Amino acid sequence: MQGQLLDHPVIKEIADRHRKSIAQIILRWDLQNGVVTIPKSTKEHRIVENASVFDFELTNVDMERINSLNQNLRVGPDPDNFDF
Repeated sequence: MQGQLLDHPVIKEIADRHRKSIAQIILRWDLQNGVVTIPKSTKEHRIVENASVFDFELTNVDMERINSLNQNLRVGPDPDNFDF
């Protein structure tokens, strides 16, 4: 599941309209939803890109279009059922 949104046509269209990368759109959606996200990369240009999400906002229509993509799937382990 991880990374599949980076190819999603709805998010790509939103990214193109805002002149941002798909990753920036996803990070901005997280911010506007109050989701704490810690992006990581070893590539300098991606680190800079990941930090450049404060100069635009997604519209309510953008947010709803992205929200409608939800399929209630997990990307990582379930924190309620994690074997420490």
